Amino acid sequence: METIFASINERKLINRGFLTGFFCPIYGFGAILIVQSSKWVTVVFEDYSTSLFISILFSILLVTALEYITGLALEKVFNCKWWDYSNNAMNLKGYICLQYSLLWGILAFFLVQVAHPALSELVFSVPVSTKGYIATLIILYFLTDTAKSVLDALDLREVIINYSNLPVNKYYEKIIKYKRFFLAFPRLLILNAGILNRDIRSILNDRIDKIKVELKSRFLP
Repeated sequence: METIFASINERKLINRGFLTGFFCPIYGFGAILIVQSSKWVTVVFEDYSTSLFISILFSILLVTALEYITGLALEKVFNCKWWDYSNNAMNLKGYICLQYSLLWGILAFFLVQVAHPALSELVFSVPVSTKGYIATLIILYFLTDTAKSVLDALDLREVIINYSNLPVNKYYEKIIKYKRFFLAFPRLLILNAGILNRDIRSILNDRIDKIKVELKSRFLP
């Protein structure tokens, strides 16, 4: 969802997820929390309106807590916020804010009332054996992608922190290699800002300029 929105906004394909593939795990975990909490609430509260209200409230609290913990953990590892809501009203340390918490509530309502029931019918229509194969493939894919992405992120962390121990050419190669992280989380562009030959934003901009020059010399007379 965020990848689609960012791509439309920037008028080019942008992967806004942590993984190599076009997926955002935080939304998946958030959806699981919403669906499961909705089931628990429905058991406790028999009245439909009450259970729906409590379910959405629980969803807001759980997903907001997930977003806070994820943001805090990423900053602890990289010494930089991967997203920052500091300019939004009623934010908590820039990790979460009221505006996006309410958005989670709206998405929770849509998920519980529309998306999950429709997807459940579709899933139930698939033969059990087929679902087993599909589930296995999906799990293997996400495990592989997650492992690769975590290793890439940790390698990038080492490059950024220990930049002075790397030759300039090697540093450039690593920054270009992990460009997708900076496109997905523009806040990371401030890392090593202002340091000669180590400014990430300048390196990526120079790379784009070189590509433009190469394309012009190749296709234009």
